[in-house]
Amino acid sequence: MTSLPLRYLQLTKPTIMLLVVAAGATAAILEGSLLQEPWRLAAFLVGLFLSGGSANALNQFFERDIDARMARTCGRRPLPLRQVSATQALVFSLAIGVTGIIILGVLFNLLTAGIALGVILFYSLVYTLGLKPSTSQNIVIGGIAGAMAPVGAWTAATGTTGVTPWLLFLIIFLWTPPHFWALALHFKDDYEKANLPMMPNTAGDESTLRQMFYYTLALVAASLALVYVEFGWIYLVTSIALGATFVKKAHVSWKTKDPKAIWGLFKFSIWYLFALFVALVLDKFIIR
Repeated sequence: MTSLPLRYLQLTKPTIMLLVVAAGATAAILEGSLLQEPWRLAAFLVGLFLSGGSANALNQFFERDIDARMARTCGRRPLPLRQVSATQALVFSLAIGVTGIIILGVLFNLLTAGIALGVILFYSLVYTLGLKPSTSQNIVIGGIAGAMAPVGAWTAATGTTGVTPWLLFLIIFLWTPPHFWALALHFKDDYEKANLPMMPNTAGDESTLRQMFYYTLALVAASLALVYVEFGWIYLVTSIALGATFVKKAHVSWKTKDPKAIWGLFKFSIWYLFALFVALVLDKFIIR
């Protein structure tokens, strides 16, 4: 039996939020000023988790009927499992969202709070209710919300933005389609059953895999562009090695259409981003 706190935690999609928090922390470390006041860095990450978790919880609230029809989600998420009620999920979502926005607005600035509010509204309303059920480009446009953590970290620290956070945004934005479409290919029947127009269901496997390959090429180019503003040998070597591997896996998946290769690409994509972030942090502390 899952404990009540864990049920609510699952509403925030903690695995996804781990990646979001890692992206925000990486940007904050690269900027540097929040490292002088560790409690403020911790406060930002809490605000980031609460606001991002609110967006994810609202997504699950709105998609509770769809999640109940999909094999991937019906046995894993609290709402289709009836571990929490729809009202409880909604109250929890709004409560942590408001708390996160207050933390970011009071302890940092209104720009950061506004970005957090924008992410919540865009992901839970525009993406979940508008884009996801109506266009196969849903995850591409919706990826804007998931890529905003580095920008929010920079504005929290400085009150403004810069080239570095927007390059980190671009990396996450370009990473999202090959990552998510690999998952969508694996669960293609689920999305068909839920009547959601995911790229594999509307354009077919060939077109989806081809687009995944080209997005991967663009992603690697963006990751190498970051070298010009955040140069470090560890990151340079890591980004080249990881990028070459990602491109190879995407190409093999496209040409063979092998489900094992596609699933391997999905799993590698998760570690790809984490490894890039770790390399950037190591450069910050070891080389500079």
